[in-house]
Amino acid sequence: MTRSHTMNSARALIAFLTLFACSAPAAAQSIVRVESGQVRGVAADGVHAFKGIPFAAPPIGDLRWRPPAPAAHWDGVRGASNYGPACPQPARDSRGGGRADVQSEDCLSLNVWAQDGARNLPVMVWIHGGGHRVGAGSFPIYDGAALARQGVVLVTINYRLGLLGYFAHPSLTAEASADAPLGNYGLMDQIAALEWVQRNIAAFGGDPSRVTVFGESAGGASIVYLLTSPRARGLFQGAIVQSGGGLQRPGSLAEHERNGVEAMARIGLRENASAADLRAAATAQLIEALGTLEGLGYGEFIDGRLITEAPARAFDEGRAADVPLMIGANDNEANVITSLGVTGSALNVLGPRLPQLRTLYGDVSEEEFTRQALGDAFFVAPAAWVAAQTASGAPSYLYHFTYVIERRRGTVPGANHGTEIPFIFQTWDRLPIPPAFITAQDRAFGDMISSCWVSFAQTGAPSCDGAPAWPAYSTNDDRLMLFAPDTSVASQPRRPAIDLMLTQLTERTR
Repeated sequence: MTRSHTMNSARALIAFLTLFACSAPAAAQSIVRVESGQVRGVAADGVHAFKGIPFAAPPIGDLRWRPPAPAAHWDGVRGASNYGPACPQPARDSRGGGRADVQSEDCLSLNVWAQDGARNLPVMVWIHGGGHRVGAGSFPIYDGAALARQGVVLVTINYRLGLLGYFAHPSLTAEASADAPLGNYGLMDQIAALEWVQRNIAAFGGDPSRVTVFGESAGGASIVYLLTSPRARGLFQGAIVQSGGGLQRPGSLAEHERNGVEAMARIGLRENASAADLRAAATAQLIEALGTLEGLGYGEFIDGRLITEAPARAFDEGRAADVPLMIGANDNEANVITSLGVTGSALNVLGPRLPQLRTLYGDVSEEEFTRQALGDAFFVAPAAWVAAQTASGAPSYLYHFTYVIERRRGTVPGANHGTEIPFIFQTWDRLPIPPAFITAQDRAFGDMISSCWVSFAQTGAPSCDGAPAWPAYSTNDDRLMLFAPDTSVASQPRRPAIDLMLTQLTERTR
C-alpha cells in the first residue's frame, strides 16, 4: 500500500472485495465471513451482536493523518464479543451515555446487530455525537439490540476525533498528493465505514441497497456533510439528522492550518515542524493540545477536496443527495450550548435583527429568551431550513422533540439535547438509573418513536405506532411531528422568530 492510497481507490475495489463476503443470511449463525476474515459474534434474546470489527487499518504511525486504508486480513476466526477501543479523547463524566475508558488510535471498528434469520433487511448506520471531540459507537446508550429486533440490521461506528480527526497543518498539506483529501479524517472514516457496509452487510442479513444513516449532534452534523459530499453519494438511501444543524459555516483550510500550528505550539512543536515530527507526537500530547471541550464549531472544514463548499450552498443550489430525510431538534438544545461555555453573546450572529427578534419571543425573561433563542438559532431553525430546501425532491419529514420523562416534568425547562436517544434505541435499561424511574408512559412513548425511526429505514416514510400520520414536509402548510406526551402533527413552534433568524443565518452561511 502506498501513501497515495485514497478513498476512491478503495471504492474501486468494491466489486472484487464483495466476492469475499458471504451473501447468505449469517445472523442465524455464530460465525460470519467478511472481506478481511471470519468473525464470531455473541447471541442473546434472538439477536446476534458482532463487536469491534475493523473497517480500516489502524491509523497509527505513518498512517496518522492520512485517509483510512483497508483493514488487514486475518487468519482463523476473530472474536467479536467485545467492543474495540474508543478513539482518543479527553476524559469526561459519562452523563449516562457512556465513557471511553479504553482508548487507542487503533480505533476504527464498528459493531453490528442482527436478528435470527435476518435476510435482506434494511440497514441503519449510527454516527455518534460528542462535538467531534468525544464519544464512541460502543456506548451503552447506543446498544443496537432493540432496534435489530424490530427488523433492521443496526451498525454503530467509531471515527477519529479531536486533533486526530479534524486537523490541518502546512506540513501535512505539502506532503499530500493533489487529489488526496486531507484534514477531515473523521468524515473520511465515516465514508470508509459506509463503504465497508456496502461490501459486507449482506453477510449479516442486511440489504446494502437500503441503508439509512442516522446520527445526533456532531453525528447529525456529519450527516449534513455526507448529504452534500459527492464522495458519499450512493452509500446510503436515507438520512436522519437529529439536532445536527444544517447551516454550518465551515472554516477554510488556511484557517485550520493556522489552528493546527497553534495547537502544535502548545506541545512544543514549531511552525516548521515536519510531518514526521507531527506523527511522532504522543497521543496524550495531542489530547492535551486540543484544549478544553468548550465552544461550538469544531469539526469539518472546507479542505477543497473532500469538502468543497458550505452545506448550505449545496442545499440551496440543489447539489445535496436527493434521498428521503428526517430532520429535527429538541426543545431545550440550549443546555448543551451553555455547557460548552457558549453564552447569550453568541446571538450576535443575528446582527441588527436581534432587537426585533427579542420582541417575537414575547413577555419572557431574558434568561428564557436566551435559552429559547440559542436553541432555535443553532438547531431548530437550521433543521426547518433544510427540510424546506429538500422538500421539492425526495420527501423530507420535520420534527420537534419536547417529551420529558414523567418524573422530570416541571424540573427542567424542556427536552434537553440528546434526550431522544434512549427512547429511539430503547436503552433506558442500559443506563445507570433505577428501572422504576422510567414509567410505563415513558416506555410506551419509546416504543412509538422507535417505530418511527425503524419504519423510515424500512420504507423511506415514517409510520409511528399509535401516533397520527406524519406528513411529508411542505412549505405550503409547514407541518411537523411534535413529539410530546400527546404526540401530534403541528406547525413549527415560534415560526415568526424562526423565519427572522433564517433571513440572517442564510445570508452569513452562503
